[in-house]
Amino acid sequence: MSEMISRIASGRLATRANAQPDSSVLLRRHALLLVIVGLALFGMVMITSSSMAFASQNYGSPFHFAKRQMFFLVIGLAAGIALYQLPLAVWEKYGPHMIIMSLFFLLLVLIPGIGKEVNGSRRWIDLGLFTVQVSETVKLFIIVYLAGYLVRRGELVQTTFGGFARPLGLICVASVLLLLEPDFGAAVVIISTALIMLYVAGVRFTQFAALIGVLSVLATLLIVASPYRMRRFASFLDPFSDPFNSGFQLTQSLIAIGSGSITGVGLGSSVQKLFYLPEAHTDFLFAVLCEELGLIGALVLICAYSYIVWRSFRLARIADEQGNRFAGFIALGIGGWIGLQAFINIGVNMGMLPTKGITLPFMSYGGSSALVFAASFALLLRVETETRAFAIQRLKPRRGSK
Repeated sequence: MSEMISRIASGRLATRANAQPDSSVLLRRHALLLVIVGLALFGMVMITSSSMAFASQNYGSPFHFAKRQMFFLVIGLAAGIALYQLPLAVWEKYGPHMIIMSLFFLLLVLIPGIGKEVNGSRRWIDLGLFTVQVSETVKLFIIVYLAGYLVRRGELVQTTFGGFARPLGLICVASVLLLLEPDFGAAVVIISTALIMLYVAGVRFTQFAALIGVLSVLATLLIVASPYRMRRFASFLDPFSDPFNSGFQLTQSLIAIGSGSITGVGLGSSVQKLFYLPEAHTDFLFAVLCEELGLIGALVLICAYSYIVWRSFRLARIADEQGNRFAGFIALGIGGWIGLQAFINIGVNMGMLPTKGITLPFMSYGGSSALVFAASFALLLRVETETRAFAIQRLKPRRGSK
């Protein structure tokens, strides 16, 4: 009798093991992917809404930017699927090549005739069908390079000044080239992301604090020495002192955010996007979102970014516990980058930070931004896949064990 009961029980356990996971398990397993896809679709809706009036007047079609963004997302999806197939070991192997490519691209974009100048900034390389914003690719390449360096030279980073300073030297060279474009915002994001990765890697606190102090002084000098940046900083402190000139963007953004209240004026019903708010579909998309969808829409977006950052940091911890430090630093770097860039863009829109040309990740219009974030999220999903595969492998009983 007892033997029969044990057979029935073992049969039930086998059936449960072979059963398909239920919907709640699938939802948890693919939550990160669903949030990323939802963010991209949400961005498409808001780009369409915020750009229709401007596109209709300037390009003769209200869906000009929406069609182009859809094109970039489709290419980004294809590229993301292809990159997802690459093991993390391949990314780690070619990390040093990526930092060299970054510096090469940053030099290339400064050459007249190759780099395309828009509004006084030379940040793009024209490829005919579309332009590539070099700074977007550099952000990802530097994260991959630094993740590999921290794995190879982690002990030196923690114990010697040279190990700490060597990667920073290359990153500072890249930042100087970015400032020559000029692209102060991208330089801030890159350096801040690198600092997060170095701090978690265990750099000495005294060295880290000294570096923060030096960078703060340099950033202040760069603002004071540039009349353009100084005007932006002054308008940030009091945008309504000159609401029709230096403070125009910020005042229109604040009006849009205030008009949205709790529930918004309705999708597509924004007034500020009708030739009042400059760059409504790029840098100030968040202001249009707040006006049309209100506080509720803004909180939904912030929750989506918060989940991506939280999940990235959690993956970093899991990967580190598994001994895969490269995967951990990749997840940490991408999560920090997404969080920083979203925070800066939202802060600029709300008047919490000086105005800078930083896009809202996977939401703002832009081909380079869409493609690079698609590649970055594919890499993040690869980290998730490899950490999950490692955990499943550890749970499998060893051969010969009962």
